[in-house]
Amino acid sequence: MVTLADARRVIAAAEKKAQEIGQPMNIAVVDAGGNLVAHVRMDKAWIGSVDIAINKAWTSRAFDIPTKALAELSQSGDQFFGIHVSNHGRVMIFAGGIPLKRGDEVVGGIGVSGGMGKQDQAVAEAGAAAF
Repeated sequence: MVTLADARRVIAAAEKKAQEIGQPMNIAVVDAGGNLVAHVRMDKAWIGSVDIAINKAWTSRAFDIPTKALAELSQSGDQFFGIHVSNHGRVMIFAGGIPLKRGDEVVGGIGVSGGMGKQDQAVAEAGAAAF
């Protein structure tokens, strides 16, 4: 289970990293069912990234894989090519989504959007580490 307190802790750590790198972000946390627990849009973060952050969190939980890894597996000729058009286009195939685990069990996900892929990934990793 991902509680609101868990989500707030994850988001706070991710926000801290985003501030350190000077990039405002959208940060979302979902539970085991892929349902949104919490979302923050930092001041001046792109409004176009709200849905992307939420969908990255959902994707990382839906497939129990970081979206960065899914991106690598979904290139032309690879096993998941075209997956981004499944689930009504909700699947995100670029960095910034990470499953949240308790032990070996995936219980949720974090999704971050608003910067370059490496920035989104770094902020998501900081948030996931706080879980």
